[in-house]
Amino acid sequence: MLFSLSFFSATGDSASHGKYTLLLDASRYADETGFSGVWIPERHFHPFGGLYPNPAVLAAAVANATSHVTIRAGSVVLPLHHIVRVAEEWSAVDNLSGGRVEISFASGWQRTDFVLAPGAYERRKSMLEDAVDQVRRLWRGESLEFDAGDGITEKVRTFPRPLQEELPIWMTSAGSPATAELAGRMGAGLLTHLVGQTYGELAELIRRYREASMAATGQPGRVALMLHTFLHENGDQARALAKPPLKRYLSSAADLRAGARNRQIPTEHLTAEDWDVMLEHAAGRYMDNALIGDVAACVAAVKRAEEAGVDEISCLIDFVESHDTVMAGLPLLNDLRAAC
Repeated sequence: MLFSLSFFSATGDSASHGKYTLLLDASRYADETGFSGVWIPERHFHPFGGLYPNPAVLAAAVANATSHVTIRAGSVVLPLHHIVRVAEEWSAVDNLSGGRVEISFASGWQRTDFVLAPGAYERRKSMLEDAVDQVRRLWRGESLEFDAGDGITEKVRTFPRPLQEELPIWMTSAGSPATAELAGRMGAGLLTHLVGQTYGELAELIRRYREASMAATGQPGRVALMLHTFLHENGDQARALAKPPLKRYLSSAADLRAGARNRQIPTEHLTAEDWDVMLEHAAGRYMDNALIGDVAACVAAVKRAEEAGVDEISCLIDFVESHDTVMAGLPLLNDLRAAC
């Protein structure tokens, strides 16, 4: 089992000068100890994930702070961006990092995000496959035609040229079989999580992904599972320390969903007590499926993921807001990595 670090803080409204210190310090630790990668997401217009509006910018900073670990976008919401800009920005990061870039692509779901690309929301899923293919072709050095306005098209080739001849890609799936099968057909890795799916459903998702991957490429592909992660020498203490920040994290996520047009949470009918009951239940469920506890308990959790077909655990560490608390737990996470 491989292990990587994942970032998705809910403190995007923080005014702290050192808000990115954990990203850089934890990435250095991952680099020095042999973790497989560092994942940086893309989020907009909300404190939940709002520290990460452009993963390419932060990936450049991580590239400068590290030497070995792969630097991954998890994810680039491709329908929000011009394809040329994605190829250019990440090629620059590939050069800065010595050829360590990997990108997970996603279609996006939050309607507000599409103020960045008006008109793309309804076709965000249908356009994804062609858009990813165009990014890969530009990465290889092909020239492609794009609309230059006034009915004119221009053929362009992007620079700087990347160090990697082929762009290693992933697709991000929240549990959609169609997305998993698309990832398999495209020869992409699959990045997923347990929000909204059980381990049984995850195993079926992976089966369908690997079936599509084998048919298209002859290879089984690779699957990374994002899990909230916090280790302590005392398992009970780990859960006690993790629960309050996890509840705050889930509250921020719920606030994001409650504000969406296709919202799933009827906030106008919930009291403060109702919210706390919901968050207490949700935090307990997340901790049961997460890497939260001592090393021995987390070994069992890793085995459960392995049985579902997972190759790599993407350890989401920054839901705990304290820099020192998170960094103190990383040596134990490294012990877990060695044990698995």
